[in-house]
Parts: sequence; C-alpha cells; structure tokens
Amino acid sequence: MIRYVKGTYSMNVNGGIVVETQSGLGLEIFLPVNSPIYKYGEGETIKVYTSMIVKEDDISLYGFHNRESLEVFEKLITVSGVGAKGAMSLLGTLDSDELKRAIAFEDAKEISRANGIGKKTAERIILELKDKLGKLEQSVSAPQMPSGAGITADSRTEAINALIALGYTKAEAFNAVASINDEGLSSEEYIKKALKNLF
Repeated sequence: MIRYVKGTYSMNVNGGIVVETQSGLGLEIFLPVNSPIYKYGEGETIKVYTSMIVKEDDISLYGFHNRESLEVFEKLITVSGVGAKGAMSLLGTLDSDELKRAIAFEDAKEISRANGIGKKTAERIILELKDKLGKLEQSVSAPQMPSGAGITADSRTEAINALIALGYTKAEAFNAVASINDEGLSSEEYIKKALKNLF
C-alpha cells in the first residue's frame, strides 16, 4: 500500500498530476478538482497522501493534500454505491470539513450537489457515516464567547435554529451564522446579519 508520495510535480494529466520520485519513476495520481495541490508549479517538491485502489485490470492512486481528506475518502468508499469516482466528486465539491458538517447536519441536499451523487446515495452516506464522521458537536456548534461577554454561544445556536425553521438547510444556516465575525450579539441580531449573508 502506498500511503504517500513525495517527489517533483512533473505535469498535469486529465483528473490529476504526475509526480516524479527520486528514482525517476513518474506516478499518476488522481486529485479532487479543488485540490490545493494544483497550486504548486511544475518542478516543485510536493508530498501527496494517497490511497491505492487495486482492481483486476487497474491500479490507481488517489491523492490528497492532507491526511484528513485521505481518511474521509477511505470512509466514503466503504459506503455501498460510492466508488472512488463518486468519493472524488464529493471531495471536489465539498472539502472534508464541509462534507463532515453536511453529514453531521444530515444535509442530503448539500451532499447531492456532487456529480453522480443522488439523493438516495446522499442519505446512505449520512446513515452509514454519521457515527464515523458526523460526531462534530464541538467543532460545528457555535463558537464559545469570551467570559463576561454577556451573551453566550447560545445566541448563535438560537439563530441557527431560527434559520432552519425558516426553511434553510442546517448547513446553510450554520455557514451564514459562522461567517459573522461580531461577538456578543443577540440571537435576533445574528439572524438579521445571517439573512443578509443568505441573499
């Protein structure tokens, strides 16, 4: 099993890149379309975390810029109906944090934005991976306010719940409130600012 490749960024190929190792071997590695690895230039030294998929007629390497994305990919391909291409499509549409958040919030609509991932497959991903990837209560809940701020993180949580009641998805509501930098606002103030972000 090849867990990572370190070498020189040689060239782009359809759906990925070629990395030349010190031994002179050029390895083709498939990447998500939004991978930060594409920001590197030819000739630069890079390290790519990889998952090797072996089939009867093919051996392919799928690469990621960090171990977290690699781990999410390998969890995704354990879901019935989600192959390597589907997992790459998902991670090319949502980064690993966004995907974890969508799973935690059971947001099948957000997950099914990826090409090749329908609503039923999205629901299956949530069902099978929520216990593995969706335990994000601390990381996706409202941030803690400084002590003495007068208004706790509950104000953000209340705003998120109110937006969900208005018909926004859990992910949309969370992202809109999380993008507000102001601290110590009331839930009503967070809602007003979040609504501006949603329009």
